[in-house]
Amino acid sequence: MSADDPILIEVPHRLETERLVLLSPQAGDGIALNRAVLEAREHLLPWMPWAHEVPSVEQSEAVARRMQAQFLQRQHLAYHVHERNADGHAGRLIGGAGLHALEWRVRRFEIGYWLGPAHTGRGLASEAVRALARMGFERLRARRMEIRTDARNAASRVVAERCGFTLEGQLRQDALDVAGQSCDTCIYGMTSLDELRGPSR
Repeated sequence: MSADDPILIEVPHRLETERLVLLSPQAGDGIALNRAVLEAREHLLPWMPWAHEVPSVEQSEAVARRMQAQFLQRQHLAYHVHERNADGHAGRLIGGAGLHALEWRVRRFEIGYWLGPAHTGRGLASEAVRALARMGFERLRARRMEIRTDARNAASRVVAERCGFTLEGQLRQDALDVAGQSCDTCIYGMTSLDELRGPSR
């Protein structure tokens, strides 16, 4: 087994920002995850295929357990996004964020994120993205971090740009949207922690 085997990399199960706590999924998260998904569902319908189904608590629990297994196997590094209480403990689960499309040999990772509508417009998604980018460069020795988004998703693009990601191109008719229609994909990249913009914590 190579020393570079990703299963041997210590990936933090908890990340903190000024207002958020990001926790890796655990068995038992199903109730909180289900509530967050149902609260965000209408808001996410234009962008997230999974938002078109109304999950039961049992289905949400199964998702949490699968994400826990994928985290341990270094296949998908998902985090549940929680409000940070005044005492520093994790409060209400309000969304999700994480690293996917993991290319361990290249050390290229893609960041994804979502929040419920009651928690948008306050810079919280940007806080989560900064924490993930910092973790990627500092802990995972990333050479490149990416954000890919539907070109029409203005809110997601603002997050990428606010955090210092560079728009490197727009792929025409690169993907299918939630309605099965072709759409363009914007690719934002970052190759150094020095490019990251915003608060350091």
